Amino acid sequence: MVSPIFAVYFLILLVIGVPVLFALGLSPAIALLQADKVLFMNLLYQRLYAGLDNFLLLALPFFMLAGEFMVNGGITTRIISFSQKMVQHMRGGLGHVVIISATLFGALTGSSVAATSAIGNMMIPEMERFKYDRTYAAAITAAATVLGTIIPPSGIMLIYAFVMNTSVAAMFMSGIVPGLILCFALMLINRWQIQKYPAVEQFERAPRAERSAAFKAAILPLLTPVIILGGIYGGIFTPTEAAAVAVFYAFILSVFIMRILKLKDVFPMFVRIGINAGAILIIVAAASGFASAISLSGVAEHITKFFYSVTDNPYLLFFIMNIFLFFVGMFLDAGPAILIFAPILAPIMTNVGIDPIHFGVVMVVNLSIGLATPPMGLVLFVASGVSGVPLQKISKAIIPFLLAEAVVIFMISFFPSLVIGLPKLLGMM
Repeated sequence: MVSPIFAVYFLILLVIGVPVLFALGLSPAIALLQADKVLFMNLLYQRLYAGLDNFLLLALPFFMLAGEFMVNGGITTRIISFSQKMVQHMRGGLGHVVIISATLFGALTGSSVAATSAIGNMMIPEMERFKYDRTYAAAITAAATVLGTIIPPSGIMLIYAFVMNTSVAAMFMSGIVPGLILCFALMLINRWQIQKYPAVEQFERAPRAERSAAFKAAILPLLTPVIILGGIYGGIFTPTEAAAVAVFYAFILSVFIMRILKLKDVFPMFVRIGINAGAILIIVAAASGFASAISLSGVAEHITKFFYSVTDNPYLLFFIMNIFLFFVGMFLDAGPAILIFAPILAPIMTNVGIDPIHFGVVMVVNLSIGLATPPMGLVLFVASGVSGVPLQKISKAIIPFLLAEAVVIFMISFFPSLVIGLPKLLGMM
């Protein structure tokens, strides 16, 4: 057995600012060395390799590369232009443009950080030009771009499916309705909040010809999620093959059809994604070793007993889980959090009758919103860097949006048909 003291070491390392990768790898190693169980070290580090030895994980760098083509291939401009022509005339129009753009961008890249950078760089100065408060513009950008990891294809949904051995296609389909509900909720809050800024300039409704032209310019990029989800659902290719097809489609679109990228630009993109994907997959490997330590230590059994000692009512248990995940998301990125806690928490929920895909989507949504939650939300730091607004100001302005997102979390928790209704309708569950 491994001493559960490694969990305390893990928390201490995080608190003192050690990167998650090293905290995951060092904490069980320190505990084993302290207990003079060096033989267990071999088992622990064998898990590092075994944690990556999975065909499904190849989809992750492919989806990242497809997103890189979309970001650098001029797609962002077309998506924002399309969104603007559709909703600019509504009250708080540019705020709605940010939200719609983030939703569509999520369907193309699956990255909240990339969406925050791309959309923020374009829309925050534009919103300020039309008399929006810069802090408000940064806050709505951060709140909306968390949709990037919820709207499929989603990298962290892929990680959950890998960890829990569930259907990737069902996970992706289950994320569509919650993502759209979040989009609608944020638009409602924007419409309400914009009353605080009477100086904001309104737009006229775009002429039909302009809307049609914007749609035609955006239609090819918008076909990307259709190709991915349609191919997976239709059984044409696996999720990993779908990701490779998405890369090929984005490459053809950016280089040969739209002609924004040159062939000489492609190799540096491969290098960047290789480095970024390597960093993520190393964390996946370290988390696999950490999960093995959890299994050997009996920590999972203690956590299970604790939750069951509180209640075995599935609704109350879901409520407690959401509170727990909300606090986890405040301090830990979504990917490592899923790798560490999904194997512990999902079986608890399954035992009380909650579908693992339903819980997985709720977990993904909860932890994704954590990306925009103070004090450690990564998206908040990106929004602050893009806008030049201090983190403290954005954290205050984003509160109404976070409250709306929290309401959506509890909606999808207690009304499972909002999550698993679509995949069941399509015969995927």
